[in-house]
Amino acid sequence: MATLMLVGAAALVWRSPAATSAGGAPAPRSGAPGRVAAQAFALSGSGAPPAAAVLPGQGQAAFAPTAPAPPTTPGGGPQGSASMASRDHAAMVATTPAPPSTLTGYAWPIAHPRLTLPFGPSGWGTRIVDGQLFHDGVDLATFCNDRIMAAHDGVVLAAGRHFDGYIGWVGSLDAYYRYINTRHLWFDLPNVVIVDDGNGYRSIYAHMWKLTVRVGQHVRAGQLIGYEGMTGHATGCHLHYGLFSPSETATFGTEPKSIRSWHEPPAEIARIDPLLVLPYRKGIGGVATLLGTEDG
Repeated sequence: MATLMLVGAAALVWRSPAATSAGGAPAPRSGAPGRVAAQAFALSGSGAPPAAAVLPGQGQAAFAPTAPAPPTTPGGGPQGSASMASRDHAAMVATTPAPPSTLTGYAWPIAHPRLTLPFGPSGWGTRIVDGQLFHDGVDLATFCNDRIMAAHDGVVLAAGRHFDGYIGWVGSLDAYYRYINTRHLWFDLPNVVIVDDGNGYRSIYAHMWKLTVRVGQHVRAGQLIGYEGMTGHATGCHLHYGLFSPSETATFGTEPKSIRSWHEPPAEIARIDPLLVLPYRKGIGGVATLLGTEDG
């Protein structure tokens, strides 16, 4: 995430006609009434077969907030090591992410937002899914300096511009950190807060102007964590809110330009649509949007 630009039953990450199972057969679909099948995502444009194409969100496990590792300077220590992103991915793959339909306790991170960019295919996206640019979260906007609140109880893993070790990159961050350090580009990155929500998922809050939390701090849903801004590559003040499970094995590809220009890893752990867990809100949507939806 160098440039950062769930009521239904199963995780709707994105409905992908081309999704396949690990064996190469079409991914199994839920036949239960009212369920939306969770589809796996594969890297696109690489010429390789789908990697770890399995259904996200199958099964459930109990989780507790995990305390973050001590902060380190990128380029040296855990966040700067060659395999940090891979270790972060491997750390929880032995468990299975809880289905988004089982996640509770989420609240809107902005009190009265406009949805300016939804989750899904978009020319503004910086990820690749099924060969299309893809936006891996939701953009919410009101006005500059509006209050940003924690969407769920949890523990702060990262706060500031040193966050990449916690957002689910799949691959080495070494080249990326070398590029940032050599060109002194840390202030070109967005201000980001990453919170371990204590349920096997992490919330990402990006482009914030000012932060009011620190690494290791316990937060409650609705607690102030910072203020709306446009740090990083943004065209206006807004909040990019993303949600993912480190134990997810499906991946999103990285836009080739970002790999060439910023030396980002080739993939990130697949995200889910935050509207699947946020309360229903007229004009925007939320969990109630999918009630009664049949998987056809």
